[in-house]
Formats: sequence, C-alpha cells, structure tokens
Amino acid sequence: MSLPLPSTEGGGPVLADARQEGARRLWDAVLAQDETAARDAVLAAAESVGAESALLDVIGVVQRRVGAEWAADRLSVAQEHAATTINDRCVSALVRHPCAQAPPGPSAGHITVACVDGEWHGLPARLLSEVLRLRGWQVDHLGTLVPPPRLVAHLHRTGPAAVALSGSLATRLPAAHATIAACRAAGVPVFAGGSAFGEDGRYARMLGADAWAPDARGAADRLAAGPLPRPRPGHEPADHLPHLRDQEYTLVTRSAPQLVKAVVTGLTELLPAMRAYSAWQLQQTAQDIAHIVEFLGAALYVDDDDLFTGFICWTADILTARHVPANVLLPTLDLLGAELGDFPRATRLIRRGARELTDRPAPNSPAPEVHR
Repeated sequence: MSLPLPSTEGGGPVLADARQEGARRLWDAVLAQDETAARDAVLAAAESVGAESALLDVIGVVQRRVGAEWAADRLSVAQEHAATTINDRCVSALVRHPCAQAPPGPSAGHITVACVDGEWHGLPARLLSEVLRLRGWQVDHLGTLVPPPRLVAHLHRTGPAAVALSGSLATRLPAAHATIAACRAAGVPVFAGGSAFGEDGRYARMLGADAWAPDARGAADRLAAGPLPRPRPGHEPADHLPHLRDQEYTLVTRSAPQLVKAVVTGLTELLPAMRAYSAWQLQQTAQDIAHIVEFLGAALYVDDDDLFTGFICWTADILTARHVPANVLLPTLDLLGAELGDFPRATRLIRRGARELTDRPAPNSPAPEVHR
C-alpha cells in the first residue's frame, strides 16, 4: 500500500525519523495481523522516542491510517477490527514497560476519562488516559458506553478535578449534551475532545463544555496549564438551544423507524434492481438509511447544515470507493424529504445535502479550479 503516513510531532529530524520508522513497523505488523511484531515495534519506539510519543505518534498515527484505509475500501471491516484490537493490546504492553512508568512525586491532580454514552470508539480515550498518567495525573479510565447516571455517581464518589469526555460519533451529540449538563450539575467541569465535537470544537462549546482540545497532547497541555473552574450550580441557561423549540429533532428521531421503512419501500418501487435484493441486502440498505436519519437528527439538534452535508459527502465517498454509484443517495434524500415536507429545518438540510451531491465532481474528474 502506498498511502503515506501522517506527519508526527516535531523534536528534530532524528526523533521524527524514529517516529516514522516506528509507525511503519507497526503498520506492517498490523497489516499482517502479527501482534508480537506490533508489540515489539511499539516498545522499540518507546525506548527511542519516549512512551508518550509511542502512544500518540506511533499507535495513534497507525490507528488513524487504519480508519483511512477502511474508508478507501483497502481494509475490510474484519481487518479494521483486528487492527484496532492489536493497537489496543499494544497500549497494554507499553504501559507495563519500565519506560512508561508515571513520574515519582505528588499527583498532578485527579481526572476521570470517559466516552460519551453510546460511543464505541474507545482507543482515543484510552490514549488520553495513558498520556495523562504519564504526566503525573491520577486517572479513572471508565471506557466506553458510560450512562450519565453511572458517571455522575462516580463523580460524587471520587470528586475529580475534571471529566475528559471523548466522542467520535456525531450522532451521539445529544447524549454528549446530557452528559455535559449532568457533570456540570454535579459541580465537575468537562473537557471535551474527539471528532464528534467538530474540527474546531464548535459543538463542545455549544453544548456547554468548559474546554476542548483537538487531540490528547493538546488536552494534556491545557490541563497542565491550570485547573478548569468549577461550574456554579444554577447558572446554566434555561433555554440553551432555542432552535429545539420547534420539536423537529424530537419528532424526527421518534419517527426514525417509520421513516426508514418508508424510504426503503419507496426505493424498492423506484429501483427495480432492489426487488431482487436478499434479506441481508435489504437489511444493510435499511441500516444505511438509518444512519442518514441519525445524522439528520444530530444536525437538527445542533442546527448545523454542515454536519449533515459533511456526512452525506463522506457517505458518497465511501460508496464510490466500493464501486457503488453515489447518485443512489439522491432518490434516498428525495424520499426522505417527501416524508418530512412539513419540517422546514429538516427540509432545508435534505435539500442542501442533495445540492452538495449534485455539485460534486464526477469520479476521477479534476477538481474545479478555485480563483482567489
């Protein structure tokens, strides 16, 4: 495979070369599903560049490449899962190594790290936990699928300085909002991170998080700069997201199963080839439509067109990589729009998504020239 490895952090050409070499060795081992070679690559990198860099600039870099290769249809779902498991086990091997022991002396503070409820991408939160531990923090790593009541009970029992909340799935933003509000009501500030909160952290700020960082290194640096202020109970705005008054988010999410069924039925009538689909193929189609409805709901929740159109364009890229014509999304959006014709914001989002699809360059055609 020829996909270049993403660049890693600075530190001079020697360290940069060592990070790149470590990432290449780990990638080769992950691709071969050779857990022993993967562990050896990570431990060798840790001895040359340090444990934190091995976590973020070797394991983290390779994990991002795994996602990119899956999206490009160069890794199967099974290969992606196997690679993620190997990377997670490499973290376990690294944290037991002598070079990855926390520094002696008093703790830098107490942090709870958890994923948004419903989030199953646990590796980013684990990498953050280990980086914080290396920097002297006492860390409670709660992992994935943490319901807000369980998280809040833990906060009351342990009293951390902050909660670091990790999210990769934008469809879980409403759940993230509930978690942030619950933590703040318990008097604990929230540090949000992960791609779910937007490249610039816009959704973290919108949903009331006290701080945001684009990655684990940035989060650790911000926490080292000083404590986050404790929330003051009773000072939350009464109507934090006024656009939700129209009830579109609630009505769309509640009717999601009916919407999916109606769109599948409509597509079967429009596209004769679907009438020969197996039960498994129809199930996969329904799941794909359900994802579109989920992202529509999330976009309605934060009132952001770009969240929905970005997902639609990403889906088009995934379909194209798998040799499925992306324009199959257009009748899907048309049917969904017909079902939601009485919902102005949903209609706007669907029309914008269809327009973005129509304006996309054809596969293998040059991108349009931009004049500045």
